[in-house]
Amino acid sequence: MDFALTEEQQLIVKTTREFVESELYPHEQQVETTGELDEGLRKRLRAKAIDAGLFAANMPTEVGGAGLDTVSWILYEKELGRANYVLHFACVARPSNILLACEGEQRERYLLPAVRGERTECLAMTEPQAGSDVRGMKATAVLKGDDFIINGTKHFISHADHSDFVILFAATGEEDSPRGKRKLITAFLVDMGMPGFEVRTGYKNVSHRGYTNSILEFNDCRVPKSAVLGEVHKGFEVANAWLGATRLQVASKSLGRAERALELATQWAVDRVQFGQQIGKFQGVGFKLADMAVELRAAELLTLHAAWKMDQRTATDMDMAIAKLKATEMLAMVADEALQIHGGMGLMSDLPLERIWRDARIERIWEGTSEVQRHIISRAMLRPLGG
Repeated sequence: MDFALTEEQQLIVKTTREFVESELYPHEQQVETTGELDEGLRKRLRAKAIDAGLFAANMPTEVGGAGLDTVSWILYEKELGRANYVLHFACVARPSNILLACEGEQRERYLLPAVRGERTECLAMTEPQAGSDVRGMKATAVLKGDDFIINGTKHFISHADHSDFVILFAATGEEDSPRGKRKLITAFLVDMGMPGFEVRTGYKNVSHRGYTNSILEFNDCRVPKSAVLGEVHKGFEVANAWLGATRLQVASKSLGRAERALELATQWAVDRVQFGQQIGKFQGVGFKLADMAVELRAAELLTLHAAWKMDQRTATDMDMAIAKLKATEMLAMVADEALQIHGGMGLMSDLPLERIWRDARIERIWEGTSEVQRHIISRAMLRPLGG
């Protein structure tokens, strides 16, 4: 088994790391202090990311993306993950690969402009009473004549306040199942500003300052049949192509942040002197560093293994769940221990550790909680045995 990176992968890591350190790091404190990303800065950084060839790197070359294989994409995401979340997510955008389901005019109106950085999408699936239980969603799209009439509420919708359109999931019918009736879900492409569609300010979040969430309200919002993404009632098929990738994306960004936290803690253990010696020489500190390194290495290997399996087309939901679970829980441990090693200084906003520690909390929740990931893993283990 060859663990070496190719020359191209080494270049991707180097180029992305240099961009993060030179273009994103300098603005972290501004975002943390103000709690928002200046629109002018977002546009300038986005233009620089496009010039650097880092924009839409997750998309295939035939639509204008970089066409990275999954392992290379994960290495790229890991480097971006070292920076403040909104700086890399809003400025070095990676359009949702759900958009690859676009056909005909949809490609010209939504997919290609998103890849070029001309339009920005947001994804609307989560509802106030339906989080991980996607089939429990209450938003509906009812066919009337040649149009669908959409009603319902979505919340926790990331960066909807500066998006141009939304990828919306809504219930369009029901079907029988062994457990009774279950909803059929359809995906839609809906432009911002459509009559009956309102975007409201969301909730204040302890994690990822500057990265906003919104509440979307649909009240008899009328969209044409051409707004359907994929096929009617086949929204889960569209979503499944996205969920595995986003869980790997969360895992990889967690790796980058944990790596930065460990680097800070290691340097502090060398620079900080107490009782006449570097604190890293005390077992209480040195052993923490060792445990952090072991957990980080394990999470990285699990994530890269899942990425490799995706490239081989052998990846399963269990592989993605293992990577996401391990990486996000590792990040929580590493961030906390890094802060502990710094002592009181670690809690001060002068250092990025306080942000890394605070931001780590959400990673075990979105894109499927740790409990959901454990359910996926255990179900995959039990089902072949009749469990």
